[in-house]
Amino acid sequence: MGHAMSHASETPNRQRPLVAAIVGTVVIMAYALFAAVQILVLNPLAAVPGASLRDIYAHVAEAGESMGVLVVLASLAVGPGIAIALLVAVWSGPATSVRRVALQYLAVVALGALGYFWASFGPGMALADSYFISGGDHSQWATPLYVASGLALVAMLLYGIATSPRRRSGGIPRATLS
Repeated sequence: MGHAMSHASETPNRQRPLVAAIVGTVVIMAYALFAAVQILVLNPLAAVPGASLRDIYAHVAEAGESMGVLVVLASLAVGPGIAIALLVAVWSGPATSVRRVALQYLAVVALGALGYFWASFGPGMALADSYFISGGDHSQWATPLYVASGLALVAMLLYGIATSPRRRSGGIPRATLS
């Protein structure tokens, strides 16, 4: 007899992986939305205390720079796009495990820090060049994004190791021996 799946999260059914995919998609969309608010609103306001957002954007434009709103939004849409593609795959594809779905979504959240950095670079430099300040984050609200990505990476590694077929069987999974 082959190795039977004994772990509940490994049972390939339709409902549990779909719930995991829906939750993952919502988390990733919230991450991207918060990142956009941080880059386009909170950070500029923190970088130039006392100035209105309208005044900051006007000053940046007068200096010949751009906050690159469309580039920021397009860059931050990558994560939600991947999340929606994963959701559609879970919804319409063959049955899969909660483990696989969770690891995929955790990977996207973990990579969110890179997406945030990429999306925030242009606006940060526009602020730096316009106001002669540092181009880095001035608002502390970037921290939750980096923490969420770091925790997702740790969770992905720990969950992946803890639920590994190799770990449960005490060696190399049977399927890889043939």
